[in-house]
Amino acid sequence: MADKPSVLFVCVHNAGRSQMAAGFLTLLGDGRVGVRSAGSIPGDQVNPSAVAAMAEVGIDISAQKPKILTTDAVQASDVVITMGCGDACPIFPGKRYLDWDLDDPAGQGVEAVRPIRDEIKARIQALLAELLPDQSPARAVNPLTTISQYQGADHECT
Repeated sequence: MADKPSVLFVCVHNAGRSQMAAGFLTLLGDGRVGVRSAGSIPGDQVNPSAVAAMAEVGIDISAQKPKILTTDAVQASDVVITMGCGDACPIFPGKRYLDWDLDDPAGQGVEAVRPIRDEIKARIQALLAELLPDQSPARAVNPLTTISQYQGADHECT
């Protein structure tokens, strides 16, 4: 793994779970982890209920756009996480692949998305503990500096 680990979140439409996960990792990773998200059949926009649920916790993903999954994005990532949606990723040696079985927020109201959001946050916190084991918990989250950093961040696939 590189000095700065990188994670790719993949979901079919890249409009809900993968966008929320990218938002949390960008915020909680505080610049210490590269973040990408993509989908095999990207939607037209990020799910409005996902946007609203993330806004409730101070993370603005409204400017994000669903992106197409590319081989380059997979190759550039140390960890590839599919979001329980049956999406297939190209397999490359030396990459870590995880599948997070999460409910689909598509077509759901914000009330139904909140528990999905909270589960994603918990998984991101556990992932950070694995990726950055030598970081103290006090450094893991600094919301005073990272919310504004996330709002300007671009976690698109390249």
